[in-house]
Amino acid sequence: MAQIIYPQGYIIWFMSNLIDPDKKRKMIQRLARVEGQLRGVQRLIHNDEDCEKIAQQLSAARKALDKSFYQLVACMLEQGDAPTKDVARLLAKFS
Repeated sequence: MAQIIYPQGYIIWFMSNLIDPDKKRKMIQRLARVEGQLRGVQRLIHNDEDCEKIAQQLSAARKALDKSFYQLVACMLEQGDAPTKDVARLLAKFS
């Protein structure tokens, strides 16, 4: 376990790795899908597709990234890597 000390004096603990191999595998798979979605968005833009279609795909990718973030935070809580108050600060800062 490591910590970051921000200038304001906040200490944020973070996990050094995903301990559960199944959760790690699922996170990597989820991020690979997001990567594919973003490549698809690039193709849509390159092909001058309709803006609404592009926005829909960007929204889907954003939601997938948000879900990955919240799963990571849940993992931190489950593994006990960070005090709850520090996780709350992390959520306030990055969500």
